[in-house]
Amino acid sequence: MLLSEQAYKRIDREIAKFPPEQRQSATMAALAIAQEETNWLSPEVMQEIADYLRMPAIAVQEVATFYNMYNTKPVGKTKISVCTNLPCLLSGGERAAHYLKEKLGIDYRETTEDGQFTLQEGECMGACGDAPVMLVNNHRMCSFMSNEKIDALVEELKK
Repeated sequence: MLLSEQAYKRIDREIAKFPPEQRQSATMAALAIAQEETNWLSPEVMQEIADYLRMPAIAVQEVATFYNMYNTKPVGKTKISVCTNLPCLLSGGERAAHYLKEKLGIDYRETTEDGQFTLQEGECMGACGDAPVMLVNNHRMCSFMSNEKIDALVEELKK
């Protein structure tokens, strides 16, 4: 097994939220739990989830590749998604992205040589009034990202 017993207990709690014949409804939660544990969703991890949820592996892969929050390729320890939808882009998003790319020495869909950071373009994060917006590891939203705030964030995440 690629996932821990604790991960399976969490997945079981998600499965319990649905009728027994609808256990595949826990796919998104199971993928999120697996990704928290493994950092990315390898084909083997997706197969294990499919087997556990009793569904075809291709159906799990379809979910994992549809949503931007799932990593289907190895990523750095910290994934930073920069909102590039039009409202953020027009409100400093392009500047913030350029500054972050220069600071990290990588472009979108790249990882720093030390494996610390991966940078991604993100779709709307629902905080257009807080632009520019960045999301760290799918869990922490960072708003009004000036160069100074980007510097502080990167330094904090390096620790």
